[in-house]
Amino acid sequence: MSQLPQELLRDLQGIRGFDGDALQAAHQLPAVTSARLNPYKPSGVFATAEPVPWCATGRYLVERPSFTLDPLFHAGAYYVQEASSMFLHHMVHTLLPERDNLRVLDLCAAPGGKSTLLASLLGKSSLLISNEVIRPRASILEENMTRWGYTNTWVTSNDPRDFSGLPGYFDLMVVDAPCSGSGLFRKDERALGEWSEANVLLCAQRQQRILADAWPALKEGGILIYATCSYSPQEDEEILDWLSEDFSAEPLSVPLPEEWGIVATYSGKAGFTGYRFSPDKVKGEGFFIAALRKTSETDALRPAKFRSAHDKKIYAQASHLLQARDFACLKMGDEYNMIYPEHEADIAILQKAVYLRRIGTPLGQPTAKEWLPAHDIALSIERSENIPSISLDKDQALRFLKKEEVAMPMVEKGWHLVCYDGHSLGWVKSLGNRFNNYLPKHWRIRMDIRELEG
Repeated sequence: MSQLPQELLRDLQGIRGFDGDALQAAHQLPAVTSARLNPYKPSGVFATAEPVPWCATGRYLVERPSFTLDPLFHAGAYYVQEASSMFLHHMVHTLLPERDNLRVLDLCAAPGGKSTLLASLLGKSSLLISNEVIRPRASILEENMTRWGYTNTWVTSNDPRDFSGLPGYFDLMVVDAPCSGSGLFRKDERALGEWSEANVLLCAQRQQRILADAWPALKEGGILIYATCSYSPQEDEEILDWLSEDFSAEPLSVPLPEEWGIVATYSGKAGFTGYRFSPDKVKGEGFFIAALRKTSETDALRPAKFRSAHDKKIYAQASHLLQARDFACLKMGDEYNMIYPEHEADIAILQKAVYLRRIGTPLGQPTAKEWLPAHDIALSIERSENIPSISLDKDQALRFLKKEEVAMPMVEKGWHLVCYDGHSLGWVKSLGNRFNNYLPKHWRIRMDIRELEG
């Protein structure tokens, strides 16, 4: 690839651990491919792959396969995520050893890497709000969270300033801020062509606005984790200094084994701790992350008064889809969604400030003769194990995912899950002599799969 911008290298002079020649050399090598396993959807995928040292479920891949042509990717058995950003696992696991009954915000969540990681770490009594202000990106986020299959992860689509209407609500706030993207030069050479000093300053100003707008929603004693995929100190250490000057916070640190190659850095004025990832030192791309604890008093939200909207009659019709535990069944437009009952009060709080794009897991809707199941419940970790299913091989699974005709054994009439390697991909309805494929059209694979034939 092309040489790194001289202006960027100049700005990095004096940054702890910086080695310009080594960084340049690392950018002549291919980017590393990595993925993270879903602990609630165990499979044999990547069984022999090298672990990512700071993330128990992270794996390095020897080469980058076509994930689109892997049914386990569509089933949510794993998520393709850059290894350096998986350090969030180590930070949350260390700073929050007890992860029940938390309210967590992933403010800039699309496409979903950090949200799926957070979901895997939180207890079911906790609630994760995954937010993305740009609507097309919010659609991608929603699809990825649906694949992951967790019920306590809700999706919103709001500007950061809207969360100021939730004072003191969140225990943990993750802000992986939009940035100039220099840490991803190896993965995306277009980012190199678009980089400029002016854009770095513009991004730093945007990052300050995002943090200032969302800060009131963090409770006193709550933790902010700030991250970028930028090397530029203006977007990293200098943002920590700005936070120290404008807000009451204290820095947090985590244990850092020397063999990981991660460099602890300190902001120039306040000495706040941050962590730098550089491809000449770690097996991953450029990344920066830091954690702060809010020390200022914050107005706390009063508990919202609400009357439960749980529909017992409808729930009885849909309960065959779910595992044997308590759920609340709520009407959402034409469909019904299920949530954990302890989170129903959160709806009353959240909907006063933000647009709730997705709540819990859609169950589907009743018809005159039967229950019409939603695609989402097919991928849910709370789905009943007693639902009839049809096991497919890889070719059959891909044809199902392309919504092509699939030769399957005839089974009893009714609804069946289509599974690959023990993991559900979606619904078919057997009519006795043929099947109807209920995979949503916008989920359909568009890639040519003929290369797998023969």
